[in-house]
Amino acid sequence: MDRVGAGRPRIPTHLFSSTMTVRSDGHLLIGGVAARTIAEEVGTPVFVYDEDHIRARLREAVAAFSGTIAYASKAFLCRAMAEIVAEEGVHLDAASMGEIYVALQGGVSPAKIVFHGNNKSTRELEYATSIGVGRIVVDSFDELERLNALTQEPIDIWLRLTPGIEAHTHEFIRTGQDDSKFGFNVGNGDADRAVQWVANHRNLRLRGLHSHIGSQIFRLESFSEEVEVVAEFVQRYQLEELNLGGGLGVSYLEEETAPSVVDWVKAVDQAATRLGLAGETKLFLEPGRAIVATAGLTLYAVGTRKEIPGIRRYVSIDGGMSDNPRPVLYGSGYAVYAAERLFDLHDEEWSVAGKHCESGDIIVKDGLLPRDLRLGELLVTPVTGAYGYAMSSNYNKVPRPPVVFIGGGVMRVVVRGETLDDLVRLDA
Repeated sequence: MDRVGAGRPRIPTHLFSSTMTVRSDGHLLIGGVAARTIAEEVGTPVFVYDEDHIRARLREAVAAFSGTIAYASKAFLCRAMAEIVAEEGVHLDAASMGEIYVALQGGVSPAKIVFHGNNKSTRELEYATSIGVGRIVVDSFDELERLNALTQEPIDIWLRLTPGIEAHTHEFIRTGQDDSKFGFNVGNGDADRAVQWVANHRNLRLRGLHSHIGSQIFRLESFSEEVEVVAEFVQRYQLEELNLGGGLGVSYLEEETAPSVVDWVKAVDQAATRLGLAGETKLFLEPGRAIVATAGLTLYAVGTRKEIPGIRRYVSIDGGMSDNPRPVLYGSGYAVYAAERLFDLHDEEWSVAGKHCESGDIIVKDGLLPRDLRLGELLVTPVTGAYGYAMSSNYNKVPRPPVVFIGGGVMRVVVRGETLDDLVRLDA
């Protein structure tokens, strides 16, 4: 953190949710609830979500966009999150039968569910068609054949296209390039052949197209390029709907700046207007990370400290790669702060290590924290609302943490922390 004024560091408010405040003694509050209060009531580690922030981002996206917003539930989903989606009236993007089920439990209408996946099983397709999901996004010729054989009633589908765009992001989360496991390739003619296949089979009704070029993308130009490729396809076949996916990046580090949700949806609208789609084609977007990432943070407690003179200082926390695998998977960077000493100087390099039996279990490699870190004090990693809990595991048989929502100044546990009994609950 940069020093400002009388020895106080600058608080990077853009990494925290909209209701984050700091007490005069340096203690972090979310929605008026102190970090220490949360830790004492539900324990650590714990995921904390600002419900008001989530709702505000959804409403901003809806208000600024000419089309329909569908929340990408892969970023984070539980019943309480699905309830927010239903209450806010937006659609939901699901990538599995499990995500569909949780969405329904939260009150999301099946007609507002978009079903994705590059390898949907026959069982999943039967489930989706039986409950009447709004759109099935077909990803391959094999899936076209399976879906066509399931029913005699016309099913509304979108075809997922691979537009051949190399998004500027990590290779593991690019999805729009020619070498992708997703969708029908535009460049080699597969997309055209898929359109013709559907035209020759009465049980499938092609309503539109879907495209998604990757995740954690900062360049709005990448999305404009995506629109340029797929717009020609939509117009050639006179399709009525176009889903341009999601992928907008967020700031994880103090020095990063990302476009806002409003900037993104307006850029897509402008590109669609320029290319003649405005008013003719119903547009969809699927933000996920941009809705929930900054809404969430994780609280940890310091367990041990270790100094290797001349090499490194380690501080170990009571969580790690089981609750946040992104640093291990993608080399993702995070910031870290002493949650009850935000005004203290953070000027000593520490590597924040998890508790798992992996040398690579490092949440923050070179974090700046106070020199006199104390055992038991709370550390906070902001911007963990997306793909943290959603990708969590029981590695080393560590129970998953609880999830807390804070809305209107009220804290509630929406996902309880797992117990030791939960670790054997499914054993036969």
